[in-house]
Amino acid sequence: MKKLFGTDGIRGVANEYPMTTEIALGVGRAIAHLSKKKGHSPRIIIGKDTRLSGSVFEEAVADGVCSMGAAAVSAGVIPTPAIAFLVKNMSADAGVVISASHNPTQDNGIKIFSSEGFKLSDEKEKQIEELILAAGNHKLSAMSGNKGKLLHLDKASDFYVDFLKKTFPPNLNPAGMKVVLDCSNGATYKVAPVLFSGLGCSVATIFNHPDGRNINLNCGSQHPEALIDEVLRQKASVGFAFDGDGDRVICVDEKGNVLTGDRILAICSALLKKEGQLTNNMVVRTVMSNFGLTVTLKKLGIESILTDVGDRYVLEEMRKRDAAIGGEDSGHIIFLQHHTTGDGLITALQVLAAMKKEGKTLSELAAIMTVFPQMLINLEVKKKPKIESVSEIMAAIKEVEEKLGNKGRVLVRYSGTQNLCRIMVEGPNKEETEKYCRRIAAAVKKNIGLNKTGT
Repeated sequence: MKKLFGTDGIRGVANEYPMTTEIALGVGRAIAHLSKKKGHSPRIIIGKDTRLSGSVFEEAVADGVCSMGAAAVSAGVIPTPAIAFLVKNMSADAGVVISASHNPTQDNGIKIFSSEGFKLSDEKEKQIEELILAAGNHKLSAMSGNKGKLLHLDKASDFYVDFLKKTFPPNLNPAGMKVVLDCSNGATYKVAPVLFSGLGCSVATIFNHPDGRNINLNCGSQHPEALIDEVLRQKASVGFAFDGDGDRVICVDEKGNVLTGDRILAICSALLKKEGQLTNNMVVRTVMSNFGLTVTLKKLGIESILTDVGDRYVLEEMRKRDAAIGGEDSGHIIFLQHHTTGDGLITALQVLAAMKKEGKTLSELAAIMTVFPQMLINLEVKKKPKIESVSEIMAAIKEVEEKLGNKGRVLVRYSGTQNLCRIMVEGPNKEETEKYCRRIAAAVKKNIGLNKTGT
């Protein structure tokens, strides 16, 4: 069983296990070791977001890479998907991003990309983990005749912006469109304004002054309230809120309504189908997607498949089924014809393109999907038996599912990282949805819940 890697790399409170410099050093050594080839000197590209702790972990990873006789190439502060692009574009052996994504500033993390720009498989992560945790990790030998070196990629952001511009249809002109960007005081704070201004948009930017401590602080994809106010104040066409490392985005329409990933998927999938670009007529999404997306895709005659939570699992299924688009309600959207990973900036560009192509406001495009009311209850549990094995919980689930019929759904699952049971119900209205969710939660609490004494 994996001990370091979660659903999106290694993540935790900075300088507390597993996010320690020792682990970061081990990551660098392990990746360089696995990149060994006869007559080849590996290059590992490293990027980071704006967290104060980022430099320490960047240096540790680079030290590990260099200690093995490989080259560590620093791209500096740059969005996560930029590293995926640079690795593939520059034929590097791997990429490492120091970021905890949308998490608060005290956290940090390590994400790894393969030479093809894809996130690693569970098997490859396990291999790296075994090397890091092995008692003899320090005995990994450097490549004979190779001396490690640290290089700096000064124009990394320029290369990335040029790549992004090419994903926007060349026959469209967004000149004059007023766009508000919430850069979350994170990795997009430089590239996002340059990108949209370069396309001719009228750009207003908020939360683009990182100080190492304010990343994701009451801003970005998790907190779009300030963006809503600014879009309305500026009378803008659209607002985009990125997360700390720029791989996800949330949209705000001209009326101040928030569009999460499911509505973005609906809008872009419909357009791809209309243009004959929806390969295999397939959309990949996760078990947490809103029931409204299910209804919308069926109306559009689009097939879809559900995966576990995590953009890695969405991507795996997309590649398996040759799907053009997939994603999560969190705003991780993957356009496989453009990139190997979720990219908030590419997603924002595709939303902008949809508005121009259809000649509609974002609120008009968003009307394609009705979001079903949802309630989520997280309960601490003392054990994690298979849900199917607890008869009283299953009886409550069956009762709710029968009452909902085809007007909602139920999802009960355990957290992969905490002792929590997540009870999610979607229904036709708020009152019924909350009632049914509490009904199942009561059964969970009675049977496996953690009582007040903690036993």
